[in-house]
Amino acid sequence: MSRQRLIAFLAALAAIVGLAILVPMSSPASAATCATAWNSSSVYTGGMTASYNSHNWSAKWWTQGETPGAADVWADQGSCTGGSGGTGGTTGGSGCSYPAWAAGHSYVTGDIVRYTNGLNYIATHDNPGYDPTISTWYWSPYTCSGTGGTTGGGNPPPGGFVVSEAQFNQMFPGRNSFYTYSGLTAALSAYPGFATTGSDTVKKQEAAAFLANVSHETGGLVYITEIDKSGNYCAAEPYGCPAGTYSYYGRGPIQLSWNFNYKAAGDSLGVDLLDNPGLVETDPAISWKTGLWYWNTQTGPGTMTPHNAMVNGAGFGETIRSINGSIECNGGNPAQVQSRINAYQSFTAILGVPTGSNLSC
Repeated sequence: MSRQRLIAFLAALAAIVGLAILVPMSSPASAATCATAWNSSSVYTGGMTASYNSHNWSAKWWTQGETPGAADVWADQGSCTGGSGGTGGTTGGSGCSYPAWAAGHSYVTGDIVRYTNGLNYIATHDNPGYDPTISTWYWSPYTCSGTGGTTGGGNPPPGGFVVSEAQFNQMFPGRNSFYTYSGLTAALSAYPGFATTGSDTVKKQEAAAFLANVSHETGGLVYITEIDKSGNYCAAEPYGCPAGTYSYYGRGPIQLSWNFNYKAAGDSLGVDLLDNPGLVETDPAISWKTGLWYWNTQTGPGTMTPHNAMVNGAGFGETIRSINGSIECNGGNPAQVQSRINAYQSFTAILGVPTGSNLSC
C-alpha cells in the first residue's frame, strides 16, 4: 500500500474511532549559525565569511566597506541564526531614528529612510518609492551624526574623493565645461566602492586609471558625444529603440553606446536612459554615473571589471582590455594602448603614487 493511501486509510479510521492521527512530516534543515557580523571598516579577502541581515556571506576577493547583498564581491551562503549576525553598523539611541523605507511610498529630495539592510539612505531626487540599493541616482547612503547614531558602510571616506578639484583641473586643463568636478563627485555615491577600496595607494591608482581611460575616450574630457553620430547602434532587442534608431551613439566619459547598454545602465541607476538617452549628454552627474557604471559592473571584452582589475592587482592593462581590448589589445592598436598608458602615468604622478605593474595589454 502506498504511503498516501495508508495516510488516507488511517485518517478514515481515526474519524470512526475518535483518534487523532499525527502524520510525521519532514522538518526543514536548520539554518547555519551566523558568522561574525560584517563590519564596514574591516578588510576581507577571498574566502573570508561574515554575517549580515541574518545571512552568511563569503567574500569573493579583497573588499572593504562594500555591503553584503548590495555588492557582487559577496556570495550569499544562505540564512543563519544565532551567533553575532548583525546589520553592519553600530546602532543606538533615538537621535538617528528614521522611518523604514516603504516600496511605492512617494519620497521627496532630502527624505531619509532606514532600509531593510539596517543602513540609512537620503533621497537625492524625488521618487515614487524606488529601492535605495538599486536606484542609486535617486538615493545615496547617509551616515547619521546624531546622538547615539548609526554608522553605516558605503559612504566615501571622510576626506572626500581622492582626487582634489585642483588635481582634476590639472589633469584636464582644456576640458569641456560640461564635465564638472561637482558632477563627478555627485556621481560617486552610486558606486561607493570606487576609489575607496584598498590602501590609499590603490585608491589613487584606481582613480587615476579611471580618469586616464576617460581622458582617452573623450580627448581629454573635450568630447561629450562621439564625433560621427550617424551610426546605427540599435541592436535587435525586445525593447527596441524607442528614442529612435540612430539615438544610441556614444555619449559621456566612457562613450556609452548601443541601446542595450543604455537600458542596462539606466536600469542600474534608476534612470530611463532607453527612452531618454540624451540625459547622458545634458546631465553631468548622470553622464559621470554611466562611466562609473561601466567601470564597476561591466567586463566588456575582458575577464573582469576595471574596478576589480585595479583593486585586485591585475594592473592598468586589464582595464584597457575590459574597455576596448578586442580592438586595441594583443597588438591590435598599440598606439591607442600607449595613449591610455601615457595618461595613466601622468595622472599617477599628479596623485603621487606609483603606477604598479602590468601597464599594457
